[in-house]
Amino acid sequence: MPIVTVFGGSGFIGRYAVRKLAKRGWRVRVAVRRQNEALFLRTAGDVGQVEPIQANIRDEASTERAIVGSDAVINLVGILFPTGKQTFDAVQADGAERIARLCAKHGVTRLVQISAIGADAESEIAYQRTKGEAEQAVLKHVPSAAILRPSLVFGPEDQFFNRFAGLARMMPVLPLIGGETRFQPVYVGDVAEAAVRAVESSAARGQVFELGGPETLSMRDVFERVLSETRRKAFILPVPDWAARMQAWVFELPNRLLGLPPMLTRDQVAMLAEDNVVSESAKSLEDLDIQPSTLGAILPTYLYKYRPYGQYARTKST
Repeated sequence: MPIVTVFGGSGFIGRYAVRKLAKRGWRVRVAVRRQNEALFLRTAGDVGQVEPIQANIRDEASTERAIVGSDAVINLVGILFPTGKQTFDAVQADGAERIARLCAKHGVTRLVQISAIGADAESEIAYQRTKGEAEQAVLKHVPSAAILRPSLVFGPEDQFFNRFAGLARMMPVLPLIGGETRFQPVYVGDVAEAAVRAVESSAARGQVFELGGPETLSMRDVFERVLSETRRKAFILPVPDWAARMQAWVFELPNRLLGLPPMLTRDQVAMLAEDNVVSESAKSLEDLDIQPSTLGAILPTYLYKYRPYGQYARTKST
């Protein structure tokens, strides 16, 4: 049974990828910082097929232990904001470089790196810059690596649609930042399937894929879709860029002072000014023989809980 190490395998995309790999007959090492928090994944396969192990990609020794003996490696580790030692540079750039370098050292040529649309080593936005630096380092050490760049990823555990649905449940006014910015939301299950196929397909090696769903929405469209799915009413209030940056600075204070998750960062405000869609010339999900799932098929399966009567909303409306 071939062995694959999945760094960040207990995260949003990772848990889907681990289940798919197990069903395909892989023995899966789920490499995470806190091993006990990934124990739930043991039931994703047969007894002993899925094994959580402790590894911190900021640490050379534990990262190497996770890679030794593997036939393939998938790196799903990423952060939306820095906390303590978990900085963009340490995690997204240096961590990815360490994984790729150690893969090369131990002869692992099947490596999949999860990046993001907009990754650019020259970007002034820390998130995009470190994603771009990671891509360069990965391909330098493992030229056969596959790079996956998803757009906005959605699914039951997402921090995007769930967040706005939660706000719509509590607030009569929704502040809109980057209202005309376009996204191409892609289902988490499709991203996980792409990672598995990139590991297994020799045709994917050394290739870069941009992953987006079948629909392109503006940020305003996203808000309207959330309100429609949750059957809520709220006034959508456009926020100027300068006000959004000031607001983000204030929201960052608990993160800088106490290490708490910020509601919004200046990096995120900057990214909301740029479209996040698949480029016309890019390889995509279709090149991996994946038919992308629609928002209409997936959103109702988890946003229903934000409706006034939750799962009983249809009964109450009749």
